[in-house]
Amino acid sequence: MSTASQKKKTKINSSDMSLDETWRRLSHNIREIFAQNAANLSFEENHRFGYNLVLGKQSEKLYEGVKVLVVENLQKMIKDKLIPAFPTGVRSDMISRAKEGEELLKAFRCVWDDHESGLCKLRDILKYLDRVYAPAQHLPVIYDAGVLLFHTHIIVPPIEGHLIDAVLDEVRVERDGFAINQSAVRGCVEVLSLLRGDRAAQPVYLEKLKPPLLEETRRFYETEGKRRLESFSAPEYLAYVDKRFIEEILRAQRYLTSQIAPLLQVILEETLLAPHLSAVIYMPNSGMDTMIDTDKVQSLNLMYKLFKRVDAGVPTIRSAFKDSIVRRGNEINMNADAKGKGKAKQKMTGSQTLQQALKWVQDVLDLKDKFNRVWSEAFDSDRELETATVEGFEKFINTNPKAPEFISLFIDENLKKGVKDKTDLEVDAALDKTITVFRYLTDKDVFERYYKGHLAKRLLLGRSVSHDAERQMLGKLKVECGHQFTQKLEGMFNDMKLSAETMDGYRAHLERTTVCESALRFISVTVMTSTYWPSAATVTCTLPDVLAYYLAKHTGRRLAWQPSMGTVDVRVQFKARKHDLTVSTIALVILLLFEDLEDDGFQTYEEIKMATNIPDGELSRNLQSLACAKVQDLEEAPARAEILQKIKISTVSSKVESTEERKETHHRIDEERRHQQRRGLKDGSQACIVRIMKDRKHMTTMTSLTRSHDNSSLDSSRNPMDIKKRIEGLIEREYLERCDDRKSYNYMPGPRRNKMLEAPQSLSSPLD
Repeated sequence: MSTASQKKKTKINSSDMSLDETWRRLSHNIREIFAQNAANLSFEENHRFGYNLVLGKQSEKLYEGVKVLVVENLQKMIKDKLIPAFPTGVRSDMISRAKEGEELLKAFRCVWDDHESGLCKLRDILKYLDRVYAPAQHLPVIYDAGVLLFHTHIIVPPIEGHLIDAVLDEVRVERDGFAINQSAVRGCVEVLSLLRGDRAAQPVYLEKLKPPLLEETRRFYETEGKRRLESFSAPEYLAYVDKRFIEEILRAQRYLTSQIAPLLQVILEETLLAPHLSAVIYMPNSGMDTMIDTDKVQSLNLMYKLFKRVDAGVPTIRSAFKDSIVRRGNEINMNADAKGKGKAKQKMTGSQTLQQALKWVQDVLDLKDKFNRVWSEAFDSDRELETATVEGFEKFINTNPKAPEFISLFIDENLKKGVKDKTDLEVDAALDKTITVFRYLTDKDVFERYYKGHLAKRLLLGRSVSHDAERQMLGKLKVECGHQFTQKLEGMFNDMKLSAETMDGYRAHLERTTVCESALRFISVTVMTSTYWPSAATVTCTLPDVLAYYLAKHTGRRLAWQPSMGTVDVRVQFKARKHDLTVSTIALVILLLFEDLEDDGFQTYEEIKMATNIPDGELSRNLQSLACAKVQDLEEAPARAEILQKIKISTVSSKVESTEERKETHHRIDEERRHQQRRGLKDGSQACIVRIMKDRKHMTTMTSLTRSHDNSSLDSSRNPMDIKKRIEGLIEREYLERCDDRKSYNYMPGPRRNKMLEAPQSLSSPLD
């Protein structure tokens, strides 16, 4: 039985040929495979050859022999295909060199395809060798060994250098705008991406081709960026840069691999964008200012999207955006301050100055609309650029000392009766925009003084377009500045309401107590609380006694007439014609002196003064107004300068303050600010500092100053030294204590803290 078993085993291991003959025939067939003659061979026979050699313990001979055959085939392909495709080097122009490089890239891919095809067939017939011998000896399988041999014998000088130069030439030619054979480059790149020096090494593409490709890219775009910047306008340059970004992304996707795309974009950012940010934005006749002027929103949006790629991009736009706003705003300020020369300067009337004020506000609103559109449509509502917009408008608006008055006049003009060419919706929209400009004011207490004066005239003279419109405007101001800012303004409305109710009661009283119809029933008196209404000098004037009714109801009150703030509607007849006039109360008192005079009668200045008891200054101003109106109501008699005749008059509208009046207004506001500063614990800034310190417990000096200045709008013009004085006052009152380093402070809880927090805020700039 043992003999039979031995015979059977001998039969299995026996072969019709020796192992040497087996290897000879297998090596011949392998050469045929590399020669593309595999169709004439038997897969089963070649597989059996390899199997028998492994069984015959010839694995090492087989493995090493196959490697020798692979190298032999590679050397043959180098000689037959690659070397003939090498560039000649005699052609200097880029297009011709690129053509030669294309042929080399095609030949290289062809060599790889043939080599890889042969390796696949070897892998199939030598599977037993790969499964038994290679893992046991820690060797790569036949296919992987063949790939390594390709790298070892092909990716070497001079082949390596020619391949890299060919790829770079192709890329350069395409960047210059010429068409290339992208498939040839892609084929080479794909092979280089597969090849590695060993298993742990990077692909040849990343190790050998990527560095020179990136270096060449940087060199190309550094030169190209400078050249294009000199010949292109800003929009053209931006379009060119955007086009290059798109091209490089597509180039990477099509044949340079997506791995290199981010690196190419970084190079574009560093060569085409980062060095030229300011040059593009401030380019003469085509930079950002010009694009804003010509409404090139798409170009501005492209600039924003491109600049956002680099760290300094948005800050550069921010600075230029703010500068553009300030420059345009300063031009608006200069136009508002522009005065005529010589005689033209003297002819500037109150109406003209009013129109200048209204035009200033309208120009600011138009500028705001323009930059809002740029910010939202071109800059994608970027918050950093929104801050630049706010800072720009704040800077030029607060540079104009007349800005608070101009804004108040603009609101006054839109809330007056008889506004032409504007619907209610248009007026409301204009007021909303005005509130936007109002936000930029730092001297809101100055605005409040002007607004209070203009509101008083509208209410007292009955010029408001509607009570609802006034209330809506008041609501807008309350939203912006809080309840305390509008507290006195609301008191003015309340006085008007109470006065109307009082006058209704007075007329009912006249009907009950007067037998005949009294002219006093047409009178309308407004009782104004002195703390709510604008302060005005009391003018003495002889008026009808209508105060008995009011004083009988309200004892202990001291009333003083303000005839300069009142108006009268009177019907007069000049010979055969009648006229309805609206004049000031003092003007009517003067005109009434002429009621019973004959046609040739007159009154002297002294007679008028004695009859009315009006002070000289007020009397002279009203007489001048009556005599020097656009259509004169009173004219000087030819014989005596003090003799007046009866003629029709007109009402003077609001006007811009003169320089002296503005100085007086600011002097009063400064006095109010100093008064607020002397109020100790009732100072709103100190209350704000206490609230901040209560929250933070400990702060350095500068932090305290900054936080208190940011949170308190009591006095927007206050400088840090003023705030430091407030802190010193709080230390004296033991709300704060100074630390040992003399540079920081601690909060000190105490019973007086609650009083501090409950202190009222300044009317001019509340904390709400």
